[in-house]
Amino acid sequence: MIRARGPASGDNRRMPKAFEIGVYSFAERTPDPVTGALIDPAERLRNLIETIELADQVGLDVFGVGEHHRPDFVSSAPVVILAAAAERTKNIRLSTAVTVLSSEDPVRVFQQFATLDLLSNGRAEIMAGRGSFIESFPLFGYDLHDYNDLFAEKLELLLALRDSERVSWPGGHRPAIDNLGVYPRPIQNPLPVWVAVGGTPESAERGGLLGLPMALAIIGGMPERFAPFLQIYRAAARQASHDPALLPIGINSHGFIAEDSRNAADEYFPRMQVVMNKIGRERGWSPLTRQQFEASRTLRGSDFVGNPDEIIEKTLFQHRIFGHQRMLLQLGVGTMPHAKVMKAIELLGTKVAPVVRAEIARS
Repeated sequence: MIRARGPASGDNRRMPKAFEIGVYSFAERTPDPVTGALIDPAERLRNLIETIELADQVGLDVFGVGEHHRPDFVSSAPVVILAAAAERTKNIRLSTAVTVLSSEDPVRVFQQFATLDLLSNGRAEIMAGRGSFIESFPLFGYDLHDYNDLFAEKLELLLALRDSERVSWPGGHRPAIDNLGVYPRPIQNPLPVWVAVGGTPESAERGGLLGLPMALAIIGGMPERFAPFLQIYRAAARQASHDPALLPIGINSHGFIAEDSRNAADEYFPRMQVVMNKIGRERGWSPLTRQQFEASRTLRGSDFVGNPDEIIEKTLFQHRIFGHQRMLLQLGVGTMPHAKVMKAIELLGTKVAPVVRAEIARS
């Protein structure tokens, strides 16, 4: 059962002044679809820091780094990556996408992000989720049978740590805490915590009852079918006496941008296919076809792959459905050529974002 949570004292998280556009990455390290070559892990991380730095320079609002514990990624410690990026950036918000809270210690999560907040002068965010992969559970000694209970309990503790310098906690999956202080404290009060929702109504309800911003992942199917999640979220928020008008909603999707739409698709598809077919073999999905991919990048599909005008049109189309305040794109499901990722970020920041912000501001 999800327990409602009333507004916290000092909860000053409000709607952003303008529509926010950003990028997220899992620091993919997947084989080249032609040569099978793998990028060196150190080079992959250096490239990632360069992309975050460029995203800041071209005026994007958010950069998120996902947490994964698989050989396909080099982002098992996203806060370390974000801390490095904090020293190379000035304005962009630094988030996870997501922190797999179920297999983390909420005390350490809070301390790490409070430290990141201090290093970045108040730009840290936590996007808390249950994760799309399960490797972290056996790695850190957790039972998958406790999948839901772990997340609910640890999210509740994380919010208690955020609300108060000294915390008492009765224990459960994590040992009890008896009136202990947790330090350092962040600049932001409160430290922003978003709840990530993949595809379950219960997750949307949880976010609304807790009064947390919701990041909804749309990585397959038509966007319209996700509209009920927002209805559930907003109804739960009202039930718990939270004003839905003050709770930001973000949409996280896959995408890639190039000056030419066909070039964007031709560059992106083979790398995406490698990743999705590998996951498909693990989960029993059918192989991804080019026809399916082309359908997914149409206006009513889930993937933002095309030229700047197409990305603008699709963003505004989804905004009419959801009325959301933030959009994050994963610019490469597989390892993309670094120069082309940099170009995609440049186009997103200089061609897409200004038009989208202006159009939404006028609507």
